[in-house]
Amino acid sequence: MRIAVGGIHIECSTYNPVLNEEKDFRVLRGEELAAAPYFAFLKDYEGEFLPTIHARAIAGGPVARHTYEAFKAEFLERLKPLLPLDGLYLAMHGAMYVEGMEDAEGDWISAARALVGNDCMVSASYDLHGNVTQRIIDALDMYSTYRTAPHIDVEETMRRAVKMLTESLKTGVKPILLWAPIPVVLPGERTSTVDEPAKSLYDLLPKIDAVDGVWDASLMVGYVWADEPRCTAAAIMTGTDRTVLEREAKRLAQAYWDAREDFVFGCEIGSTEECVEKAIASTTAPVVLAESGDNPTGGGVGDRADLLAELIARGARGVIFAGIADKAATQACYTAGIGATLDLSVGASLDTKGSKPVRGSFTVKFLLETAEASEAQAVVSIGGIDLVLSAKRRPYHNIADFTRLGLDPHKAKIIVVKSGYLSPELAPIANPNLMALSPGVVDQFVERLPRLRKTTPTYPFDKDFDFTPETALSARTIGR
Repeated sequence: MRIAVGGIHIECSTYNPVLNEEKDFRVLRGEELAAAPYFAFLKDYEGEFLPTIHARAIAGGPVARHTYEAFKAEFLERLKPLLPLDGLYLAMHGAMYVEGMEDAEGDWISAARALVGNDCMVSASYDLHGNVTQRIIDALDMYSTYRTAPHIDVEETMRRAVKMLTESLKTGVKPILLWAPIPVVLPGERTSTVDEPAKSLYDLLPKIDAVDGVWDASLMVGYVWADEPRCTAAAIMTGTDRTVLEREAKRLAQAYWDAREDFVFGCEIGSTEECVEKAIASTTAPVVLAESGDNPTGGGVGDRADLLAELIARGARGVIFAGIADKAATQACYTAGIGATLDLSVGASLDTKGSKPVRGSFTVKFLLETAEASEAQAVVSIGGIDLVLSAKRRPYHNIADFTRLGLDPHKAKIIVVKSGYLSPELAPIANPNLMALSPGVVDQFVERLPRLRKTTPTYPFDKDFDFTPETALSARTIGR
């Protein structure tokens, strides 16, 4: 069995003005892809896996059209010499937005299908915060998506997609693929699988998998911060019994719809001002305060300084703030050196219209030693706040992100991170966890964001409408 491997993985807020270009992606090509830990699991499956290209970036703004076209062209160029293929595995995210293009994944996957031909079986793995269209379903034979948010089952999901593909090729059984769109699209922070009702809904999926005639049950939350017609939740089924698949897809879609008003944030929430006040007054520590509206792993810019300004104004102490993306301020720290005190303008360097910078006198405490200018990170202090500055947009979700900068999050009174729900490493130390419903391009109050391209009623933007689940088959299934 000859199976090609490739894909593109990014989540894009259409409200984010900062374009993603090639420099923002981690690109694996050819044997580099084959040797990457991310794809090491492939060795456990029968078949000759043939690497092409995989491009991955943290969430952000739209992908520049020229960058996307270059990646797509290279993917197809690397795919073509491998023909004929028995199978193709696509490791995708599902929430990519490309300048001037509707349904970017649909474009990528349908181009791959056109090249590999109808005899090649194609399987894809997705993030549950991706968006699906009929065009995508029509080009695929099988599909699987993450079942946890925060995502701790990435490899498990990729394995399901590959296992279905290899089993299909070994047995000659060509599965049925169908989906049931659900006109609901909510923030990931209200649909975490740690909390109800998402926990119970996602607990249904392994039970559906065990039903005769079902290979995989997937439930998509969708990606809410893209103003695109395709943004929707969905139930997606792969298997061999059409009647069973349709029944289970409709049952799952109806359950999600019925629970739409029950999705809530899994932690204490409030405005920026309210959360800062609670954090300072807390008698327990460390308080982990998530600045949700500027979360770079959700598509935020990562350069807002609103919350920093509030902490300074209130004289907060014992604070680790990680972090703010500001290339110029970071470079100024490296030029000045450790121990230097300098006047800096911090924040609003990427999205100059979205927020205001903080200006003040900062002392340089730490500089990360790195040969890559883009990886530069500095720790500066102002009052009782240790602030992390970075040369590029990035999250601080792991304990090592702090300790490598000489910071101990366990000893802080307040830890501020640009995040929504907390990562698996930060959540256990939060005492308590507060989430600021702060402004930004990934605003948790999604109804405050303009929705100009919505073509059908969708909750929570619309509330007074009825819904009855309907399924649609993949064109691949209909053609057999």
